[in-house]
This record gives sequence, structure tokens and C-alpha cells, in this order.
Amino acid sequence: MTTHTFTPTVSTLLLAPPGVYRPQQDTRLLARALAREDIGPHTRMLELGTGSGALALEAARRGAGVTAIDISRRAVLATRLNAILARQHVTVRRGDLTEAVTGRSYDLVISNPPYVPSPDARLPRRGAARAWDAGHDGRLLLDRICDAAPAVVGPSGALLLVHSALCGVDATVERLERAGMSAEISDRAAVPFGPVLRSRLPWLRRTGLVGEETEEELVVIRAEHT
Repeated sequence: MTTHTFTPTVSTLLLAPPGVYRPQQDTRLLARALAREDIGPHTRMLELGTGSGALALEAARRGAGVTAIDISRRAVLATRLNAILARQHVTVRRGDLTEAVTGRSYDLVISNPPYVPSPDARLPRRGAARAWDAGHDGRLLLDRICDAAPAVVGPSGALLLVHSALCGVDATVERLERAGMSAEISDRAAVPFGPVLRSRLPWLRRTGLVGEETEEELVVIRAEHT
């Protein structure tokens, strides 16, 4: 599998008030993986951490029945407004990951969660950093999604999860496999460090998460039931 650049495929013309994650390179990489899935009116899709709703709308345009979750009230409102403006039906709920859909399963579950390593060990409770910070190793939400995946991914369904290789690709694959799923990298791309990573490079280098490189690798991990 090669590492390469890619062309944006999701609209950036979306309402995204302060504190709501705007479509970026990880969004576009996940959109490319989403485009390879067999999505249509038969598909029930769940998005965990929808942000502005860009990917939820992509799936809705292809006919999927989409449920989009976010813990942020602003993100929930933004996604609802963007769905109205796009004339697409998306069920939007506020909640903490899968807690908003307990007992339900889906044909496809996708997520671009906060995964940036942070000097703060805890998840931020407010502010813009809530959309990207995820503890010292960036895995506070990734691990929860891996653990919850078997319950929300249907028997013939799949999980698509995007994050930075800084968080540990093997850690994600191994955690999903321990949860009873078969997982592999389905796509990857090298991208320049963004403003957040550049602002904390001294800390990242002290902790050994980053050396002298100026790019990070983004990966999409696809998982199915074994």
C-alpha cells in the first residue's frame, strides 16, 4: 500500500461555527475510503463525531439512512442546518459516542474522532480544542470506539476509523482484534503538520512522539467482524 496525496472530495461550503471541526485532510481521506463502500438506500450508517456533518451528508446523498452523533451542541446544530441547506435527511443526535444509540447496530460506522496528543491528560470540556485533543497519547476516544465497535457494527457491517499514525496504528488494529474484529489499514496519506501540531512540537519532541519530521501520516483503518 502506498502513501500518497489526494484530491479533496468533500464540500468545504458548510456552516461550521467556532468550536466545530471543519472538513480537513483527515475528513477527505475518510471520504475517499467511504467512496469505496457499497452505499445506497439499503445502508444504515452511523457517524461518531460528525462535526459539521460533511461525511454524513456524503453518505446521505448516496441514499444511505444516516445517523450522526456529536457531543457538541454546536456541532449538532451545525449538522442539522447543513442537512437542511443540502436538502438531505440526516438524523442528528447529541451524545457521547455510542451511548446515544445503545442497542442499535449499523451496516457502516465511520468516525474521525479527536486524536491529537495533548499535554493535558484529560479531554477538554469546552473550547475549540474539544474537536481535536485526546489526552497524552491521543487515544482517549480511539480506544473507546475500538471497544464499542463490535456492538454497533452489524454482522456484515464495517467500521472506518481515521486517525494520525502518531497515536499508534498497531495499537488500534490490535485493540480491534482483541474486541473480536478483523482490522487492517485501508488507506493512508502523508500530510504536513497542521497549526495545532506545529504549536506543540517542543512538547511532542520531548515526549518522543515526533522527531525531526515535518509531516504526519494519516491512516484509515477498516474493521469487520471475524
